Amino acid sequence: MNNKQRALNLIGMAQRAGQLTSGESLVLKAIRSGQAKLVVLASDASDNARKQFLNKCEYYDVVIDTSFSREEISHALGKERIVCALLDKGFVHSLQKLL
Repeated sequence: MNNKQRALNLIGMAQRAGQLTSGESLVLKAIRSGQAKLVVLASDASDNARKQFLNKCEYYDVVIDTSFSREEISHALGKERIVCALLDKGFVHSLQKLL
């Protein structure tokens, strides 16, 4: 198992632990409220979504990662998503070590 697959497994684990939020409106809310510690945005997200999340994350000083495709994120979460946010520093630290 490579690091990319381990990272996707970690994202799925964070969701099961209740330490992840997904979906555009929920992630934007988490960024604004300061809950989001790291945002994972699909590398093949639309230009509009990409611009919106890059600007929000820059403004609120949230780390953003675009290492995964829409298909990979959706598979890890078990539902169709282009963006998710990790809410726990422990999961963020573990994910950053893998990327």
